[in-house]
Amino acid sequence: MGRFLSQPLKHRCLSLDELRKFLATCKYVSDREQFGKDDYWQPPEHFEESKRGDCDDFALWTWRQLLQMNYAARFVIGRAGRYGEGHAWVTFEKDGKTFLVEPQVSAVGLRMPRLSAMRYKPRFSVSWDGESIAYYEHEEKKFNGSLRQIVSLVAEWLFFWVPFWFTVLLKVPRGVIRKIGQRKSKTLTTEVTEEKPERSQRKSGGRSMF
Repeated sequence: MGRFLSQPLKHRCLSLDELRKFLATCKYVSDREQFGKDDYWQPPEHFEESKRGDCDDFALWTWRQLLQMNYAARFVIGRAGRYGEGHAWVTFEKDGKTFLVEPQVSAVGLRMPRLSAMRYKPRFSVSWDGESIAYYEHEEKKFNGSLRQIVSLVAEWLFFWVPFWFTVLLKVPRGVIRKIGQRKSKTLTTEVTEEKPERSQRKSGGRSMF
């Protein structure tokens, strides 16, 4: 693990918003597609150059950035909702609270509802205090909330995701219309270009030298 902490990074984020914006430019690519291996942990300094990788590559680089921002952060491996077992993410502490960072949903914004965060079940985590590495093993905790808490969590989840997906769905038709418009303009340009020689021949009145 020391290898992923020792090498300097060229890119340094100064805030969580800068971190989110950088991650939004990165693309998920499986280890099999990129390296021809089932599992390969890409060094963070390589990831920031290629901006391509899988969940552990995203998480390792994010972890490094949070450490550079002086947060008490951990690299975490576990099970997470649709991602399944063996997923990687990051947590950090601020003002006595622990926050979860999912690097692959940076487009959503700086926050996500607590109900979504509860789907993350850590198995192992790693911390670094600048001098030593510490490893942790986690036991799965079950949520035993009251009906009032459950209703509050569901309401928060709906208020967050419904507007988000509504906005996404509105953008899809616009994108499709824009692409159709671009294709039509290309077709018209081609037709006009092809017609120009015919028009010039008509104007020459048969005086062409050929």
